[in-house]
Amino acid sequence: MKKNQELELYLHIPFCKKKCAYCDFLSQTGDEKLIKDYISALQREIKEVSADFADRRIISVFFGGGTPSILPAGLIDRVMDTLRGCFSFGYGVEITIECNPGTLTREKLAIYKNAGINRLSMGVQSANDRELAMLGRIHSFRDVLSNYELARNVGFSNISMDLISGLPQQSVTSFLQSLRKVVMLKPEHISVYSLQIEEGTKYYDLYHYDDEARKRGDEPVLLPSEDAERAFIHESKRLLEEKGYRRYEISNYARKGFTCRHNVGYWKRKDYLGLGLGASSLIGRERFKRTTELAAYLKDDFEKKEKSLLTMKEEMSEMMFLGLRMDEGVSRGDFYDAFGISLHQEYGEAIEKLKDQGLLLETPERVYLSERGFDLANVAMAEFV
Repeated sequence: MKKNQELELYLHIPFCKKKCAYCDFLSQTGDEKLIKDYISALQREIKEVSADFADRRIISVFFGGGTPSILPAGLIDRVMDTLRGCFSFGYGVEITIECNPGTLTREKLAIYKNAGINRLSMGVQSANDRELAMLGRIHSFRDVLSNYELARNVGFSNISMDLISGLPQQSVTSFLQSLRKVVMLKPEHISVYSLQIEEGTKYYDLYHYDDEARKRGDEPVLLPSEDAERAFIHESKRLLEEKGYRRYEISNYARKGFTCRHNVGYWKRKDYLGLGLGASSLIGRERFKRTTELAAYLKDDFEKKEKSLLTMKEEMSEMMFLGLRMDEGVSRGDFYDAFGISLHQEYGEAIEKLKDQGLLLETPERVYLSERGFDLANVAMAEFV
């Protein structure tokens, strides 16, 4: 199937019970009426825009947020019905919903499963209740255990769990204790993200001076040092590979057959359509977003915002810095098929420079980051931006 016949769908659910201290995502709290009004608007958007994609086959669906699992499950079921009535779904389509531990019930999980959702992405973040409270999370690790058991009992066989490393005053030892507790549950997929200090969050107010000091090469006071950050990454990889998880992307590990196909689509620049408040899309060379103003969205403002048409140079650049996030790197054949020019003809100088620095490796089929290259991924990818 050609790329332009396939389509990924992302649906943004911008509601949470509480804003986490580190989160800069487009999300807010919402009462029952506001949430129902939003879902009705989302259904109207799906019906309005789907006509432009009648020839496309949906290969993945991702409900993100926010916290989609705080919604009554019947609302998610309604959205799935609307999607199936408006789009053509491929065989074996991966359908993921992001879940916060403590928000799941047996009834809710059963409705998800009956609606065709076949993958859960659980925001665990830490197995340490003190760290969870510091992050502003609403759950405890006991909630993780009970919700995970419920999901298995209902029949979910593809569960992902997210963790955050590099928390204030977090040691490598305490992080690995969390990781081991998650590994013991044997989820199919584990993501390990480094904490990012983002402007507009509570953590920015508390820690941005420390973060800036670390970026200058100075020793931070409360945040882990650069050496400690690397240790989080190295020890995570060592432990997870020992337990049968392969790192297939900088922050993502999976058992065989359980990579997140939706996210791989992003990194391989497959076409994706974002639906809902502030959702981003990439269709061919066109990139655009939906409105970030909730009042406007509820009044059916589904117009494309921030539209841009990527140049071929920009598409090449994206293929490189997104593709190099994955362990398989960038295929020479795919690059030539996409642009009619060889990878070395376009980026030979950068490739040779990074090889000399020990950051990049190559075979006749592909180029990919070395272990040192993963440590210094931002440095390597900057050569292609």
